[in-house]
Amino acid sequence: MIGILANTFAVILGTTIGVVVRHFLTERYKAALWMVLGFAALGVGMQTVVANLPKSRYPILFIVSMAIGFPLGTYLQLDDRSNRWLNSRFSTKVGEGIATASFLDCIGALAILGPVYAATSGNQTMLYTNAMFTLVCAIIFGTGFGWGMLLETPIIFVWLSLIFLIAKFLSASFFSPAFIVEMSIVGGFLIVAAGLSLLKIRQFKTVDMLPALLVPVIFFILLNVIKAF
Repeated sequence: MIGILANTFAVILGTTIGVVVRHFLTERYKAALWMVLGFAALGVGMQTVVANLPKSRYPILFIVSMAIGFPLGTYLQLDDRSNRWLNSRFSTKVGEGIATASFLDCIGALAILGPVYAATSGNQTMLYTNAMFTLVCAIIFGTGFGWGMLLETPIIFVWLSLIFLIAKFLSASFFSPAFIVEMSIVGGFLIVAAGLSLLKIRQFKTVDMLPALLVPVIFFILLNVIKAF
Protein backbone atom coordinates (compact mmCIF):
# COMPACT_ATOMS: atom_id res chain seq x y z
CA MET A 1 0.00 0.00 0.00
CA ILE A 2 2.99 2.28 -0.38
CA GLY A 3 1.35 3.98 -3.38
CA ILE A 4 -1.68 4.86 -1.26
CA LEU A 5 0.57 6.30 1.44
CA ALA A 6 2.35 8.33 -1.26
CA ASN A 7 -0.99 9.89 -2.25
CA THR A 8 -1.81 10.63 1.39
CA PHE A 9 1.59 12.21 1.99
CA ALA A 10 1.17 14.24 -1.22
CA VAL A 11 -1.86 15.99 0.30
CA ILE A 12 0.05 16.79 3.50
CA LEU A 13 3.18 18.00 1.69
CA GLY A 14 1.29 19.96 -0.96
CA THR A 15 -0.97 21.66 1.58
CA THR A 16 2.05 22.61 3.70
CA ILE A 17 3.83 24.14 0.71
CA GLY A 18 0.65 25.95 -0.28
CA VAL A 19 0.16 27.43 3.19
CA VAL A 20 3.78 28.68 3.24
CA VAL A 21 3.32 30.30 -0.17
CA ARG A 22 -0.02 31.74 0.95
CA HIS A 23 1.68 34.00 3.50
CA PHE A 24 3.60 35.79 0.74
CA LEU A 25 0.56 36.53 -1.42
CA THR A 26 -1.63 39.62 -1.31
CA GLU A 27 -5.42 39.36 -1.62
CA ARG A 28 -5.11 40.32 -5.27
CA TYR A 29 -2.99 37.27 -6.06
CA LYS A 30 -5.12 35.00 -3.89
CA ALA A 31 -8.13 36.04 -5.97
CA ALA A 32 -6.19 35.17 -9.13
CA LEU A 33 -5.41 31.75 -7.67
CA TRP A 34 -9.10 31.15 -7.02
CA MET A 35 -9.69 31.76 -10.72
CA VAL A 36 -6.94 29.26 -11.55
CA LEU A 37 -8.61 26.67 -9.30
CA GLY A 38 -11.97 27.30 -10.95
CA PHE A 39 -10.66 27.07 -14.51
CA ALA A 40 -8.60 23.97 -13.67
CA ALA A 41 -11.61 22.20 -12.18
CA LEU A 42 -13.85 23.29 -15.05
CA GLY A 43 -11.34 22.10 -17.66
CA VAL A 44 -10.69 18.73 -16.00
CA GLY A 45 -14.40 18.14 -15.48
CA MET A 46 -15.35 18.97 -19.06
CA GLN A 47 -12.50 16.85 -20.44
CA THR A 48 -13.56 13.92 -18.26
CA VAL A 49 -17.18 14.12 -19.40
CA VAL A 50 -16.36 14.59 -23.10
CA ALA A 51 -13.78 11.77 -23.09
CA ASN A 52 -16.07 9.25 -21.42
CA LEU A 53 -19.56 9.98 -22.75
CA PRO A 54 -18.92 8.33 -26.15
CA LYS A 55 -17.72 5.18 -24.34
CA SER A 56 -20.82 4.88 -22.16
CA ARG A 57 -22.84 1.69 -22.53
CA TYR A 58 -25.54 3.09 -20.25
CA PRO A 59 -26.02 6.67 -21.50
CA ILE A 60 -28.94 7.40 -19.19
CA LEU A 61 -27.17 6.24 -16.02
CA PHE A 62 -25.45 9.56 -15.32
CA ILE A 63 -28.80 11.37 -15.59
CA VAL A 64 -30.44 8.89 -13.21
CA SER A 65 -27.45 9.18 -10.86
CA MET A 66 -27.78 12.94 -10.62
CA ALA A 67 -31.59 12.83 -10.50
CA ILE A 68 -31.39 10.54 -7.45
CA GLY A 69 -28.17 11.75 -5.84
CA PHE A 70 -28.65 15.53 -5.90
CA PRO A 71 -32.12 15.56 -4.25
CA LEU A 72 -30.94 12.99 -1.71
CA GLY A 73 -27.94 15.13 -0.76
CA THR A 74 -30.21 18.19 -0.59
CA TYR A 75 -32.63 16.34 1.69
CA LEU A 76 -29.78 15.26 3.98
CA GLN A 77 -28.36 18.82 3.90
CA LEU A 78 -24.86 17.43 3.51
CA ASP A 79 -23.36 20.69 2.27
CA ASP A 80 -24.93 22.91 4.93
CA ARG A 81 -23.99 20.56 7.75
CA SER A 82 -20.41 20.05 6.64
CA ASN A 83 -19.90 23.78 6.03
CA ARG A 84 -21.33 24.69 9.43
CA TRP A 85 -18.83 22.37 11.10
CA LEU A 86 -15.91 23.51 8.95
CA ASN A 87 -16.68 27.23 9.13
CA SER A 88 -16.76 27.05 12.92
CA ARG A 89 -13.13 25.93 12.83
CA PHE A 90 -11.67 27.64 9.74
CA SER A 91 -11.86 31.18 8.44
CA THR A 92 -12.58 30.33 4.80
CA LYS A 93 -15.22 28.23 3.02
CA VAL A 94 -12.86 25.31 3.12
CA GLY A 95 -15.66 22.78 2.55
CA GLU A 96 -15.88 23.86 -1.08
CA GLY A 97 -12.14 23.38 -1.46
CA ILE A 98 -12.16 19.91 0.14
CA ALA A 99 -15.04 18.76 -2.05
CA THR A 100 -13.41 20.06 -5.24
CA ALA A 101 -9.97 18.64 -4.42
CA SER A 102 -11.49 15.27 -3.49
CA PHE A 103 -13.38 15.13 -6.79
CA LEU A 104 -10.20 15.89 -8.71
CA ASP A 105 -7.99 13.45 -6.79
CA CYS A 106 -10.40 10.54 -6.30
CA ILE A 107 -12.54 10.39 -9.44
CA GLY A 108 -10.87 9.15 -12.59
CA ALA A 109 -9.00 6.24 -14.08
CA LEU A 110 -5.78 6.80 -12.15
CA ALA A 111 -7.47 6.95 -8.75
CA ILE A 112 -9.64 3.89 -9.43
CA LEU A 113 -7.36 1.66 -11.49
CA GLY A 114 -4.25 2.55 -9.47
CA PRO A 115 -5.33 0.68 -6.31
CA VAL A 116 -6.70 -2.19 -8.43
CA TYR A 117 -3.37 -2.74 -10.20
CA ALA A 118 -1.50 -2.37 -6.91
CA ALA A 119 -3.71 -5.02 -5.30
CA THR A 120 -3.65 -7.52 -8.17
CA SER A 121 -0.14 -7.18 -9.59
CA GLY A 122 1.79 -5.00 -7.18
CA ASN A 123 2.21 -2.32 -9.87
CA GLN A 124 2.28 1.08 -8.13
CA THR A 125 2.90 3.21 -11.24
CA MET A 126 -0.62 4.61 -11.54
CA LEU A 127 -0.76 5.42 -7.84
CA TYR A 128 2.55 7.27 -8.03
CA THR A 129 1.31 9.21 -11.05
CA ASN A 130 -1.88 10.11 -9.21
CA ALA A 131 0.24 11.17 -6.22
CA MET A 132 2.11 13.69 -8.40
CA PHE A 133 -1.18 15.09 -9.66
CA THR A 134 -2.49 15.20 -6.08
CA LEU A 135 0.65 17.03 -4.92
CA VAL A 136 0.21 19.79 -7.50
CA CYS A 137 -3.49 20.14 -6.64
CA ALA A 138 -2.72 20.20 -2.91
CA ILE A 139 -0.20 23.04 -3.35
CA ILE A 140 -2.74 25.14 -5.23
CA PHE A 141 -5.63 24.33 -2.88
CA GLY A 142 -3.42 24.83 0.19
CA THR A 143 -2.57 28.29 -1.12
CA GLY A 144 -6.23 29.08 -1.68
CA PHE A 145 -7.86 27.50 1.39
CA GLY A 146 -5.13 27.03 4.01
CA TRP A 147 -4.60 24.28 6.58
CA GLY A 148 -8.19 23.10 6.34
CA MET A 149 -7.26 21.23 3.16
CA LEU A 150 -5.49 18.65 5.35
CA LEU A 151 -8.97 17.27 5.97
CA GLU A 152 -8.76 15.77 2.49
CA THR A 153 -6.06 13.40 3.83
CA PRO A 154 -8.43 10.83 5.41
CA ILE A 155 -10.76 11.07 2.41
CA ILE A 156 -8.14 10.10 -0.15
CA PHE A 157 -6.62 7.45 2.16
CA VAL A 158 -9.97 5.75 2.85
CA TRP A 159 -11.07 5.96 -0.80
CA LEU A 160 -7.91 4.42 -2.24
CA SER A 161 -7.66 1.85 0.57
CA LEU A 162 -11.26 0.75 0.05
CA ILE A 163 -10.71 0.15 -3.65
CA PHE A 164 -7.43 -1.68 -2.87
CA LEU A 165 -9.10 -3.99 -0.33
CA ILE A 166 -12.07 -4.77 -2.58
CA ALA A 167 -9.74 -5.65 -5.46
CA LYS A 168 -7.43 -7.65 -3.17
CA PHE A 169 -9.92 -9.71 -1.24
CA LEU A 170 -13.24 -9.56 -3.10
CA SER A 171 -13.23 -8.97 -6.86
CA ALA A 172 -11.00 -6.89 -9.08
CA SER A 173 -13.40 -7.58 -11.97
CA PHE A 174 -15.94 -5.25 -10.35
CA PHE A 175 -13.79 -2.31 -11.50
CA SER A 176 -14.55 -2.96 -15.15
CA PRO A 177 -13.92 -0.39 -17.90
CA ALA A 178 -17.69 0.20 -18.05
CA PHE A 179 -17.83 0.97 -14.32
CA ILE A 180 -14.91 3.40 -14.54
CA VAL A 181 -16.50 5.15 -17.54
CA GLU A 182 -19.83 5.68 -15.73
CA MET A 183 -18.15 6.83 -12.51
CA SER A 184 -15.96 9.22 -14.49
CA ILE A 185 -18.95 10.78 -16.25
CA VAL A 186 -20.80 11.46 -13.01
CA GLY A 187 -17.60 12.62 -11.32
CA GLY A 188 -16.82 14.86 -14.30
CA PHE A 189 -20.13 16.69 -13.95
CA LEU A 190 -19.47 17.15 -10.23
CA ILE A 191 -16.05 18.63 -11.00
CA VAL A 192 -17.63 21.00 -13.56
CA ALA A 193 -20.12 22.13 -10.91
CA ALA A 194 -17.27 22.72 -8.46
CA GLY A 195 -15.39 24.75 -11.08
CA LEU A 196 -18.42 26.93 -11.81
CA SER A 197 -18.83 27.55 -8.09
CA LEU A 198 -15.18 28.56 -7.65
CA LEU A 199 -15.48 30.95 -10.59
CA LYS A 200 -18.68 32.35 -9.03
CA ILE A 201 -20.56 31.79 -12.29
CA ARG A 202 -23.20 29.72 -10.50
CA GLN A 203 -23.08 28.54 -6.91
CA PHE A 204 -23.64 24.82 -6.39
CA LYS A 205 -23.75 22.94 -3.10
CA THR A 206 -21.15 20.45 -4.25
CA VAL A 207 -21.22 18.25 -1.14
CA ASP A 208 -24.95 17.69 -1.71
CA MET A 209 -23.99 16.10 -5.04
CA LEU A 210 -21.87 13.34 -3.50
CA PRO A 211 -24.68 10.71 -3.24
CA ALA A 212 -24.81 10.74 -7.07
CA LEU A 213 -21.55 8.75 -7.04
CA LEU A 214 -23.25 5.93 -5.13
CA VAL A 215 -25.81 5.27 -7.87
CA PRO A 216 -23.35 3.77 -10.43
CA VAL A 217 -21.84 1.65 -7.64
CA ILE A 218 -25.25 0.24 -6.68
CA PHE A 219 -26.17 -0.21 -10.34
CA PHE A 220 -23.09 -2.32 -11.10
CA ILE A 221 -23.47 -4.35 -7.92
CA LEU A 222 -27.03 -5.23 -8.96
CA LEU A 223 -25.85 -5.90 -12.51
CA ASN A 224 -23.21 -8.35 -11.27
CA VAL A 225 -25.75 -10.09 -9.03
CA ILE A 226 -28.15 -10.48 -11.96
CA LYS A 227 -25.37 -11.84 -14.17
CA ALA A 228 -24.41 -14.33 -11.46
CA PHE A 229 -27.85 -15.90 -11.77
